[in-house]
Amino acid sequence: MAMSKRTFLQAASLLVADRLLALGPRGEGSERGSGSGHKAVLVIFGGVRYQETFSREGAGNIPRMLGELAPRSLFYQRARNEGVTAHYNAIASILTGNWQRVDDWGKLPPASPTLFEYLRKQCHIPSSDVWMVSSNKALTRLIGASSDLSYGPTFGANVVFPKQLLIEAVVHAIWAGRARAMGDPNKVQAELEATLEGTNYEGLGWSVFDDASQLDPRTRMTITEAVASFVRGGEPKTGDELTFMVAREVMRKFAPRLLVVNFSDVEVAHFGAFSLHLAGIRTEDELTFQLWREIEVNPEYRGRTTMVVVPEFGRDPDGSTTNGFFNHRSEGDSCRTTWMMCLGEAVDRPQVIDNPVRHIDLCPSLAGLLGCRSNGVGGQLLPGWKV
Repeated sequence: MAMSKRTFLQAASLLVADRLLALGPRGEGSERGSGSGHKAVLVIFGGVRYQETFSREGAGNIPRMLGELAPRSLFYQRARNEGVTAHYNAIASILTGNWQRVDDWGKLPPASPTLFEYLRKQCHIPSSDVWMVSSNKALTRLIGASSDLSYGPTFGANVVFPKQLLIEAVVHAIWAGRARAMGDPNKVQAELEATLEGTNYEGLGWSVFDDASQLDPRTRMTITEAVASFVRGGEPKTGDELTFMVAREVMRKFAPRLLVVNFSDVEVAHFGAFSLHLAGIRTEDELTFQLWREIEVNPEYRGRTTMVVVPEFGRDPDGSTTNGFFNHRSEGDSCRTTWMMCLGEAVDRPQVIDNPVRHIDLCPSLAGLLGCRSNGVGGQLLPGWKV
C-alpha cells in the first residue's frame, strides 16, 4: 500500500475519537470536574516471558519500563495466571477476580461480573466512564458484561476494536473489485469513507453506540482531513499504535474513571517470528510509557490515577513440545508466571515484592481503589497496595 500504515492508523484513530463524541458531553453523571474520584488505567499485554522482559537478557527490549517506570513502581516479580492461559479467559479472569473457564474465543460472556459492572452499578456512573480499547477482536464482543443476571449488559463497558476499520476497508474493496484502489492514497480515503458510511459498528466488534448504523457528516469530514494531513509522511507502525492512539483520545475526550487497554502485537509469535515478537515487546514498552506520560500531563488524570501493567501470561519454554515462544499452553512457570507493575496513587512507596500474587487479585484491589465492592471473588487485596 502506498499510504503508510502510520498515516492510516492515525487517521482512523481520529475518526474513532470524533465519532465517540456522539455519546454525549464528558463528565455527565460522574464526579469528573469536581476534583474528586480516583481513576485507573489497566494495560494488559499479550503473552510475554520474563526472559524477554525483566531478565538480564531481556532488559534491552523494555528500556522505558525498566529505566523510567519500574524505579517508581510497586513491582511484583511473580504474577501468576492459574487459570486458562488463553487470551479471552485470561483477561476475563483479571477483570472478574475469578478464574474464568468459558469459550476461548469470546463467544460466551464471563460467568461472574466484571470490574466494569461493579463500578457502574454500585457507583451509578454512565457508560462514558468505563472503556476498553483492544487490539484483540475476540475480547470486544462480550468482555464488557457478564452472564450474571443481577449485572449484565446494562452495566457493561464501551468496547472498541479500532484495527477492524482497516480490515473492513480492505475486504470491501476486494469484494467490490477495487483492490487496486487500496494502493492509491486518495482512493484509500474514499474506500474507507464508503466502508464506514453504511457500516453497523457491531460488525466491527464494537459495543459503543446506541445507533451504530450511520456516520454523521462531521465524522466523514474528520477522516477526510486526517488522511489528507497525514498521507505525506510517517514511518510504518502497528495495530497496537492505533489502539494506543484511540485510547489516548478516549482519555482526552472522556477521561473515564476506568480504562482498560489491551496490546497484542507480541502475538505474532504464533507465526514463529521471534524477531517480530521482540519488536512487539519494544513497541508495547514505548506505548506503555506514553500512556503514563499522558496520565502525568492530563489534568483529568494527574495526581488521581493508578496505572497497572500486566501480561496475560508468559509463553512456553524453549525446547518444549509446543515450540516454545510460539504458544502459551504449558503448565510450567515460563507460561504461568510473569510480572506486574503498578504506578501512581495506589503505590505507597516504590518497592519490589517477591511473594507471588495472582491475576485475580487485581479486580478486588482496583474495585476498592475506585470505590466499589467486588462480591464473592477469589482474589484478594494486593500486598503493598494503598486503598
